[in-house]
Amino acid sequence: MHDLLKVQKRLVPDMFMVMQKRYRILRSIYFSQPIGRRALAEMLDMSERVLRTEVAFLKKQQLITMASAGMSITDTGKEVYHQLISVIDETSEIRQLEEALAEKLGIARVVIVQGDSDSASWVKQDLCREMVNELDKVLIDGDVIAVNGGTTMAEIAGIAPSNFANGRDLLFVPARGGLGEDLRNQANTICSRLAEKTLTRHRALYVPEQVTESTYRSLLAEPTVRDTLNLLHSANAVLHGIGDAVTMTQRRHSGNNTLEIIKEKQAVGEAFGYYFDEKGNVVYQVPTIGLQLGELTNIPHVFIGAGGKSKAKAIASFVKHAPYHAILFTDEGAAHKLLEG
Repeated sequence: MHDLLKVQKRLVPDMFMVMQKRYRILRSIYFSQPIGRRALAEMLDMSERVLRTEVAFLKKQQLITMASAGMSITDTGKEVYHQLISVIDETSEIRQLEEALAEKLGIARVVIVQGDSDSASWVKQDLCREMVNELDKVLIDGDVIAVNGGTTMAEIAGIAPSNFANGRDLLFVPARGGLGEDLRNQANTICSRLAEKTLTRHRALYVPEQVTESTYRSLLAEPTVRDTLNLLHSANAVLHGIGDAVTMTQRRHSGNNTLEIIKEKQAVGEAFGYYFDEKGNVVYQVPTIGLQLGELTNIPHVFIGAGGKSKAKAIASFVKHAPYHAILFTDEGAAHKLLEG
């Protein structure tokens, strides 16, 4: 089957381009139904004119239905979509790309989704769905999940299915404090949204993300803070992203002095308050309350989410500190850039 697909791809490449486009449309409708045509066009970064032609074809094939509430996928459409998953994987050669990147980065596994998050919002959504699907496979009743802040983690809270818990008693805990950052991107907000949406529980950590040494010691003496930190130390899984160093400094209003240091030290990536240069050296650290970088080794399931060609340097800088058993969830844009270097 694989050899036949390779031959067909070389002989009739246009056919596979059309198939991939229709697969993307079916996938987006499947996860977002019911959805209107304009919203779908924005999600796919596709013109409404082109999309109109494609959805008319899918409707004619009885793969989708249209109603005033929007488009939905039919049972036949679901069957075709699930059959297409393996075909698309083989024709896009993503599996080989995953193996090559995991070997280069020195981590156990890499999961790659099609596209580039920098150019299409649906790619980040696909990346987050893969993270949620893999997380679902490893969690058991009573597990604690540590969740960091950031735009990728906020996306996870948006796409997590309501039946995610599936009867399991799960607890989402912020991996670090986050007061001072955009509310929707704070770990507290993300954990609260996840718990509400999946009918599970969450614990808050209402402390500033960046603190002085004296404040750090006094906050650690607070019983509620200690209790939350103890939960973090017992976490079975952690979800976190990787930030661009300059962008993260500006987003957290760290001040001109910090920004100057970041630029002077040529930092390219940030995670857990640590800033890394291209070689992976820690060039700056912000005192934070929450999960520390060195503690990742003790957590059984470490899920890293970061995509887009622009994030390649940040990803490469951080993974030098990631435990071997970590799984990186990224996209083709970042993957190809990482393999170039």
